Amino acid sequence: MAFCGLAFFLLTLFYLVTVYSRPTGVHLRNMEGFIQAVQQVEHSNPGLPPLALVRALRRTAGHDDLMTIHFLGASNNLSDADLLETAILNASSFSFFDKAIHHIVTDHGEERGVVLTRDGTTVALVPLLLGIESGLKAKMEEVAAAGIFPLTLGRTLGLSFLSLQDFPPSHRLGPDGCWDNVDHPRVFKLSQIATLATDAMINGGMDGLILGTDLSNLTASEQPQALSQILRGYYNFTLSEGQGMDAVSSQISPRRRELSRSILESVDLHSQVMETLALVWKLENTEWISMDTGVGKAVKDGLETFVKKYWDCPQIIPRCQWGAKPHRGTPIPLSLPLQYLYIHHTYEPSSPCLSFPSCSRDMRSMQRFHQEDRGWADIGYSFVVGSDGYVYEGRGWHHLGTHTRGHNAIGYGVSIIGNYTATLPSRYAMDLLRHRLVQCAIHGGGLVSNFTIHGHRQVVNYTACPGDAFFSEIRTWEHFSE
Repeated sequence: MAFCGLAFFLLTLFYLVTVYSRPTGVHLRNMEGFIQAVQQVEHSNPGLPPLALVRALRRTAGHDDLMTIHFLGASNNLSDADLLETAILNASSFSFFDKAIHHIVTDHGEERGVVLTRDGTTVALVPLLLGIESGLKAKMEEVAAAGIFPLTLGRTLGLSFLSLQDFPPSHRLGPDGCWDNVDHPRVFKLSQIATLATDAMINGGMDGLILGTDLSNLTASEQPQALSQILRGYYNFTLSEGQGMDAVSSQISPRRRELSRSILESVDLHSQVMETLALVWKLENTEWISMDTGVGKAVKDGLETFVKKYWDCPQIIPRCQWGAKPHRGTPIPLSLPLQYLYIHHTYEPSSPCLSFPSCSRDMRSMQRFHQEDRGWADIGYSFVVGSDGYVYEGRGWHHLGTHTRGHNAIGYGVSIIGNYTATLPSRYAMDLLRHRLVQCAIHGGGLVSNFTIHGHRQVVNYTACPGDAFFSEIRTWEHFSE
């Protein structure tokens, strides 16, 4: 019976190898495909502890660096039963798990070891899984959590702050990128020169921090879920009609920025990063570099940039990610900073979008209408807010829009998808616009700090935009002017 069980498990992994490497099959580079592969392993081994599985995945992908071993131990330092599971997992490493987890950036700007999640963002699996393993270790061994921040964000941020010294701090983090195809993602290309802390590494680090912290805080009577359930609960969610993100109280990926901030805002991040760097140099037998040499200032400047870029600003889905067609002609640059923010609703589409696929379809539909029916060069809005927890890039920060006749050169035009004549947008969507996007614009030099908010109808006579209900709401906002 034992031989039959082992044979069945090997056949299952062979099936995974063939399916996931097949060009017309499920692709390696989305989160759902990774979850399905993990679930296949779990189903073949009932009762397999999630800690044993995540350790085995670490060994399969060869991620036993000195810092990981320092906090989590060597992945091959397991019981005999876990060693058997690890040995079997190794059989598929070259065909699936190693390719899925192993993080590199090629000379051509392709980032590997990242996956497209259901919400439209891209996540590196290494820091995600290390955070989960740290939390599981603390829970199962009933010890205080150690290493969650250094393994998920600390080391990556610290080393990135010290790299690219000829560049300003804002260029030592990121960038984001885009997939060749969001339905069948195979290649993720970065938009600029890669740092050690690409957006995918930071997304994965924030997710690993959140999930690892949650797991470490489970009570004695609570048992952790299977790894596939942990991932699926966080990434594969459905928002309710009418309420969207307002009804969400659980930990889900669109909230990663606010959740990671809530965990870390009471921590002295500067000291945490400095301690992480000191440990890196100690483990690698590198002489400690005194704070007098500028390390402390580089970390301080880097953290200020991190907070502004990844906590103050909302996640903005880039044009290439939602499938924008090219701008017709040459975009006209704006002269920044701008004085005004003009608020719109889309009217059509009339319903709030609650997922990345539906919001992306709405963006493409509006761009098609604006370009083909209106004859404009591009989608008119500077930015568009969905009810899925994200902002979508239209003309963006630097290019003239076609949103508020006679006023396009002096303000940004931002719309929320939906018809808000009789009802309000979700509170979450309004807060993304009112607080997060505005704060990001001021910090980035796009808006003056004493900017003025107008509804579309105030400066263009023929429109009721942004709808009676929404206009009544924005009249209560700071910076609104009659």
